[in-house]
Amino acid sequence: MTQAWYQGGVSVFDFTDPAHPKEIAFFDRGPMDSTKLLLGGDWGTYWYNGYIYASEIDRGLDILDLKPSDQLSQNEIDAAKLVHFDVFNPQSQPKLVWPGSYVVARAYLDQLVRDKGVTADQSSSIARDLSRAEKLKGASEKAALASLATRLDRDAKTAADPTRVEALAAEVRDLGKR
Repeated sequence: MTQAWYQGGVSVFDFTDPAHPKEIAFFDRGPMDSTKLLLGGDWGTYWYNGYIYASEIDRGLDILDLKPSDQLSQNEIDAAKLVHFDVFNPQSQPKLVWPGSYVVARAYLDQLVRDKGVTADQSSSIARDLSRAEKLKGASEKAALASLATRLDRDAKTAADPTRVEALAAEVRDLGKR
């Protein structure tokens, strides 16, 4: 989610856990004039095809690109950029659908690692198995992904973040169906 704050710039929030949203990025041009009160700042901001477009009241349009940080991995940025709309009207509130992709699976894994949703051994094993499956083709790839999804289903029962492990398992399963 992106949010404009008039005199406070732009914030980007992660709502993966709706009970605990967190700011993961921000942008602020700073004051127009520190000696007097002026109307300015971003009045609206939208995510569209991999970029954030922010309308600044007095200074025009800002086009922002996310950068990796301790709150956002390159895999998450790349996964977000997979969502594409030919036309965007924010009032229509279109449903976001990610195509099956290894980068989406890796984005889930990055979130699990960052939030300690799985152990270090589990994350290493999952990353290794994803990389191995990605190099395979046909029935071998499908079998490797099915095996990983089954293991993730088991791991979800004891994981610190079972919901995200289940989402990763579903993504891996979808990869096997494409």
